[in-house]
Amino acid sequence: MALSVEDLGTLDAVLSAASEDAFATLRRQLPHLAWTRCDASDVAEDPFRRYGGFDVHLLDGSGHCVRLTAEPADATGVLLARRVGP
Repeated sequence: MALSVEDLGTLDAVLSAASEDAFATLRRQLPHLAWTRCDASDVAEDPFRRYGGFDVHLLDGSGHCVRLTAEPADATGVLLARRVGP
């Protein structure tokens, strides 16, 4: 299922609140998406969006291999990358 305008609004609201349990909250509120997390230093590509201490990357799992995408219409999941430090 693609990332909808409503999903983007939820993502924006939760991550703008800068909560420590953002990952768990997003998984609970958007269960139709695949969720994964990592340290931002593990991802070389530019993020789709940035919020406080998080970079958001969109995942497209429609093919044989999962890949990053910049298109919400192609996104089947979200990679939440935590930034540490300044």
